Parts: sequence; structure tokens; C-alpha cells
Amino acid sequence: MTTNKPLFEKITQDMEFLTDCFRRVLQQLGEHELEKAVIQRTEPMEIDLEAGDFEEKHIQVLSIYLQLMNLVEENAGVQIRRREINEHGLAAIRGSWGETLQRWQAQGLTSNEMATAIRQVQVYPVLTAHPTEAKRKSILELHREIYLNLVKLENNAYSKFERSGLKREIIALLERWWRTGEVYLEKPTLEMERNNVMHYFTKVFPKALLKADQQLMDSWAAMGFDPSVFADADAFPDFQLGSWVGGDRDGHPYVSAALTENTLLEHRKAALSLVLENLELLGSRMSFSAIRNTVPEFFKEKIQEKAKLIGPESDAALSRNPMEPWRQFINLILLQAKNTFQNARDKSIYSSASDLRADLHVLRKSLLDIDADHIVSQFILPLERQVKSFGFHLARLDIRQNSSFHEKAMEQIIAGTFADLAPYSEWSEEEKIQFISKELESKRPFAYPGKSFGPEADKVLACFQAVRNHIDQFGAEGIGSFIVSMTRSLSDLLVVYLFLREAGLEGRDFQVVPLFETIEDLQHSSRILETFLSHPAYPNTSGLQEVMLGYSDSNKDGGIVASRWNIFQAEQKLTQTAGKHHIKLRFFHGIGGTISRGGGKYHRFLESMPAGSLQGSLKITVQGETIAQQFANMLTAAYNLEMLFSGAALQTSFSLFPEKGISYPLTSLELMASIARQHYQKLVGHPEFLEFYGQATPIDILELSKIGSRPSRRTGERSLDDLRAIPWVFSWSQSRFNLTGWYGIGAALDQMKRKHPEDYSKIQAQASTWPLLRYVLIQVETNLLNADEEIMNQYAGLVENREVGVKFTKSIMEERKLALDHIGSILGKEREKRRAGLLDGIARRRNALHGLHQLQLKNLRNWRTSKDMESPLLTRLLKITTALASGLKHTG
Repeated sequence: MTTNKPLFEKITQDMEFLTDCFRRVLQQLGEHELEKAVIQRTEPMEIDLEAGDFEEKHIQVLSIYLQLMNLVEENAGVQIRRREINEHGLAAIRGSWGETLQRWQAQGLTSNEMATAIRQVQVYPVLTAHPTEAKRKSILELHREIYLNLVKLENNAYSKFERSGLKREIIALLERWWRTGEVYLEKPTLEMERNNVMHYFTKVFPKALLKADQQLMDSWAAMGFDPSVFADADAFPDFQLGSWVGGDRDGHPYVSAALTENTLLEHRKAALSLVLENLELLGSRMSFSAIRNTVPEFFKEKIQEKAKLIGPESDAALSRNPMEPWRQFINLILLQAKNTFQNARDKSIYSSASDLRADLHVLRKSLLDIDADHIVSQFILPLERQVKSFGFHLARLDIRQNSSFHEKAMEQIIAGTFADLAPYSEWSEEEKIQFISKELESKRPFAYPGKSFGPEADKVLACFQAVRNHIDQFGAEGIGSFIVSMTRSLSDLLVVYLFLREAGLEGRDFQVVPLFETIEDLQHSSRILETFLSHPAYPNTSGLQEVMLGYSDSNKDGGIVASRWNIFQAEQKLTQTAGKHHIKLRFFHGIGGTISRGGGKYHRFLESMPAGSLQGSLKITVQGETIAQQFANMLTAAYNLEMLFSGAALQTSFSLFPEKGISYPLTSLELMASIARQHYQKLVGHPEFLEFYGQATPIDILELSKIGSRPSRRTGERSLDDLRAIPWVFSWSQSRFNLTGWYGIGAALDQMKRKHPEDYSKIQAQASTWPLLRYVLIQVETNLLNADEEIMNQYAGLVENREVGVKFTKSIMEERKLALDHIGSILGKEREKRRAGLLDGIARRRNALHGLHQLQLKNLRNWRTSKDMESPLLTRLLKITTALASGLKHTG
């Protein structure tokens, strides 16, 4: 535990400071009884369960206390990383550029080969609203302000009076927080969710990207390599942003074509606002005089050419700075960019961001010609990097819809066009492919624009028409992929080309992306991809095919071990299939915030992939509360981007410069996954399981929560299949079973040890050396340790049929003990030392979380007697749910 001692001490000290600030707020407000709840202690917290209105305040105290702990832990992590770098160098940070460069050097790669790998990388985070953020935007803003003041207090140069001022500011922020409601009492609108992700797109990612770039350059220089390698924007990993907010219509009836079109326009406006802001800042800095600097002749000509292109409007821009040619040129660029923002078609505008990049290149060359290299690297390069990454589109909007919805749309279109044909849903797969293939040979649409075929068809076609409308005006830069959820056949993909044709769009210009979600779909994925890439209609123009892998539904379908194994196997087979067609794959990893849904540390996640499967481009979802956890604060945001860039580069190098193959016990892990899946499915398939699940977790409250705009069920049917994976995971975490993150592995390992000892021994031998196996075991152990048997038993006590409650609880507890014992034996060392950081965090939260659980249990019992939707108990339960989510650091 000695290695973690500085971190533990830092967290304790900072928590004592913030707790003192919070107690002062409560004292000033006369809430003396509540002060007891914010004292750090080891004994159980006393909660008056008959306190009435006082209970509401108690919930808020515990919620704020736990959120302050999150901020303290985040800041402590940043400060400890800084200390590690100062004492041991950049390579001391696990997953960093420093570590990756050292690993490459140890492998024998030259600096040129390293630079080649870096240039091949593209990182493409996609922000999604679901499960969205359980905290309101105003609370998130207060978080940021408190965090920034904590960071300021790290500066020892402040006088004691300045430090007192910062403390007063924190106290004032805490009072504002106390007086602000925390819970969404109404569901957030899609516009609200869009505004939230737009904040990160415009205020966080542009700055975090530059910080992450600086980390790469510093790490490169620390290795003694030539720093001029990163003299231009193309030398860095490519960075693109994506979004699902306003484009994801899978089971989301409120995402309309009008919203999609408006979202694309809002993205463009925000991107151009960012460009204008950066150009104005650049202009304020380029006060170079023609008297003191020799102006290159080509640059003088470029200024005149641009002034002529713009016309009379350019006179004012030139006359404003008569002896400052660099400012004159920037003024002209700024004028053209403003015309572009206003969409002034009668004036000179930029037709695309590449035209602006060309002008910035002129500016760069003119400065290099007068030996202003440092000015270029300090001011021009960052702007070039931003324009390359965010362009005039800011983020690419993906369009996602379920294959079954598309099938209904096709059925309506065919019924309205070919009255003599049988319903499309009754056709065999061969008949569907034959029909679609023949149709795709023609550019003739099914009908004239605007014809109504039926509700699903009209929605689908309106969406594609909205995309066409945007492209006609502004180009296709802002359009992401067309993703088909629950892809189960070739026809599910080919119909998208028909929808594109209906809107007058060319299939070759877009990525049509299969999303493989369930275990069975993952197992069939390579066969479907083979038929897709082999089909005559497949437009092999880019040499790149995107494939999305679903972590949530595969986990819900078969448990965590089967999910991870089948995703790993699918990646291998899909990569081989694409390779036969000389196509690179971009895997789009649909991960969530929790371990059950693929969450966790980025570097461990990336290392667990099959060698050679990441071929440069990495696309990954950042969902809901994970957005704020990873990107709300600048230093944390830059750190997480570095992990993505560095990890993607390391994995890409395995495809560019393959190492000698290492033999891992694949069949042993496959056996473990198979047994775990059987055990998991036996549990969830039990006829009485839904009764247990519905009462032993707060799923009924979560389905009524207001934290996201999207319904919790796809169709409204009351079945486990129809329930989305997010509330499924959320409900088990709220009741502290965390069942979705570990169930099945205990029985699997136990059976292997008894019946397949050789396989068990292989797993044990490779646990510390095989990245995938170690990743699975550590992630599962984390979920096991976060589960709380005392609380689990109390939630199980809510089950009205005691026989059912006892039966399932006994089975679950036995499985947990088996899992903990076997994983402890396989990973070795004392768990208390090996997982000291995790156990310390659990202990720190235990009392506050237990207090909230007691309040949730009491109110849940009372509310379930009537299930009154207007009851104040429901609002109270929603507040407790949010408070628990804050303490547990995830919603689902």
C-alpha cells in the first residue's frame, strides 16, 4: 500500500478541506443537525428514517458529499500524475505517449517508423445522450468552478489571504449548489441534450486537443527525437468528433427529420463561430510591421489576389492596418469566413474548410520565409490543427436506425409501389437480396419526392431527404455513418442504399455500417460482412469499412465473459474477412460508462484488442455521464485524449510492424466464456427471474426517471428482451448486486478447475501476460468488490415471495464467493495490497452510500404499496437514485 499512500493522503486532506467548507455552509443556513452527515467517519451513519421533510435535506447532503469526493479524487489523480512525471519522467504514466514511445524503442522501431504509425492514427470519439447525464447542467457548471478553485489551491505561491479568498469562493459555490435543485423533474428535451454535447464540442475538445498534442511533442522531445517531425498538422494523429444527438433514432420516436437537419446546421454554425474566434485571436497577435520585416513578394501578390476575389468589401480590411500585411491577410480571411458564417451566397465565401486551410498554408509559408518558425509553431499550427479536425462541420452526425424499423419502411414502400407483391416481411432473405440488387441497378426512385407510403417509410425517407438538403447547401463533411442496429442479414445493409437512392444520394459517398449487438449476431458477423463486401452494389471506393460492435446488448444477452470473448473473436474474424478484400476496418466500439458495457481505463481496453485488428482508425462512443467524468475538466480531458491517441497508435503499430506471434490459450478462454454464458443464461432464463429482478432492484423507478429523452424500452413491451441494456445495468448497480459485471465467471472457473484442470492452469499461467485475459479478470474483480452483500440482501428482502427471494439470493451469493475466490487465486498476491486504491475508494464512500440505500429501500417499500405517479415519494426516489448514481459514479 505504500505506493498509493501519497494519493490516499492527498484525497483525505482535500476531502477534509471541502467537508469543512460544506459544514460552514450548513452552519450559516442553520442546518446544524445535517452537519453530522458530512463528517468523515468509520462508524455507520445514523439516518432517521422517520424524519419527514428533513429526509429531503439529508438526501441532498449525502449527494453533495459524494460528488465533492468525486471532484477531490479527480484532482488528486491529476496532481499525483504530475508528481510521477516530475520524479520518474513521462513514461511513468501508464498508457501515455511517453510509455508508448519507450515500448516502441524497446521493440526496435526507428523514430521514422514511430512517426509513420502516429500519422496513420485517427481517433473518433462519438458523444451520445443516452443514458445521458443524471445531473443538471447547472450542477455540472458548479462542479467545474469548484474543481478549478481546488486546482488553484495547488499553487503554493498564493498568499494566505489569497487562499482564504479561494476558500470563501468555494463556500459561496457550495451555498449556490445547496440552493439549486439537482434532479431533472421533467425529461430533458433533445435540444437540451444537444446543448450539453455542444458545450464539449466547442469549449472543451478544441483546447484539450492542443494540450494532448503538446504532450506528444514533449514526449517525443524527451526521447531525444527530432522535434521538427511535428512541424505541420498532418504529422499528428487525425482527430474527428462525432455525435448521435439528433441522429440516433433507434427506439427514439422524438428524433425527427427536422431535428436532424437543424442539428447539422447548429453544428456548422458552432464550427464557424469557433473559426471566427480563432481568426480574431490570431489577428490580434500578428502585429508584424512591413518596416521591420521583409514581406515576401509572393505574399504581397496573395494579398492582392484575395482582395480582388472579395471585391469592394476588402477595402476596409486593407486600410485598417496599412503597414501590417500579415494582419491585412488575416482580415481578408476573417471577412471571407464571416460571409461563410452568414451564408452570404452573393459574396465571396469559403466553399469548404480545405479552402481556409489553403489560406493558412499561405500564411505559414510567408512567416517561414522571414524565419518566424516559432510564431508558426505557436500560433499557426494550432489553428491549422483545429480547422483540420473540426472544419466547418464541428462533428459528424451519425444516422442510426433499427433493422426492424427499416423492414417496416420497406414493406410500406413496396406495398405502395408494387401492389401485386407479397408483404416484404414474408420474403425469404434470398428474395429480398434479389429484389434489392435489381433495384440498385437503376437510379430510378420508387416514387416522386414527398409521396406518403406509411408512418415508418415516411420517417425514414424524410430523414434521408434532410441529409440531402444539408449536403446540397453545405457539402457532406458533417454527415457521419448510416448505422443499422441489430444487423442480422445482408438485406439489412443493402436497403440503406435504396433509401439513399430515394433521396438522390450516391451510396459510394457514405459508410453503411452494420451494428452487431447480441452474442449470436457477433458470431455471424464475419459471414454477413463477407456477403456485404462481395456484393456488386458494395462501393469499394475508400478502402475502409466501418463495423460497429455492441458491448451493452451482448453483455445483457450472455454475461460479461461471453460478451468480451465474442467481441474479441468477432474482431479477429472480421479483420481477416476484410483483409481478403483488401479493405481496412474501422471498428466502432459502442461502449458505455460501466465495466458491464465496456467502460474502464482506455489503455487497458485498447491493449485487450486482438493484435492487428486496429488498423489506424478508432471510433468509440462516449456516453452520458462518462462525458463529464472524462472531459468536463481540461487536464482530465487532455489526459483521456492522450490515452486514446497513444493506445490507438500502439495498437496500430501491430498491424504496420507485426511482432512475432505470441501463443495465448484461446480455447481455454473460449471454454470459460461458454460455461459462464450457460450459467448466466440459466439465471436470467429462469421463469421466476423477472419476478425477482422486478422487485429486488429499483427498475420500476429507473423507468420513470427523467435523466434522458429516450424511452427505457424499445417498443414498450414488458420483457427482458425489450428492456434497454442501460436501465438493466443501472438497476443492478443501484441495488449493489452489480450482477451484469461478473455473474457466470465463478461457476465457469470452478467447473474448469474440477473438470478441465489443464485449461484452468493455462488461464492461471497467462493471467498476468495476456492483455485480454488480465483486462477481463481485473474488470470483473472490480465489479465483484463494488458489490455489497449487506445491501444486496436488503434489496432481496423487497421480494414479496420469500421463497423466490431466498432462492435467487442464495444462488447469487454463492456465485459471487466462487468468483472472488478463484480470481483471487489466479491473480495472486494479497487483494488488500493489489487493489488498495479501489478498496480505499469503496471504504471512503461506504457510509454515505449505505445511508442513501436505507432511504431508497424505505421509500421504495412505501411507494410500491400504491405506485402513485403523483406521489411526492416518487420525486424523493428520483433524487435518491441520482444521489446514488453520483456516489457510484455511473448510471448504467
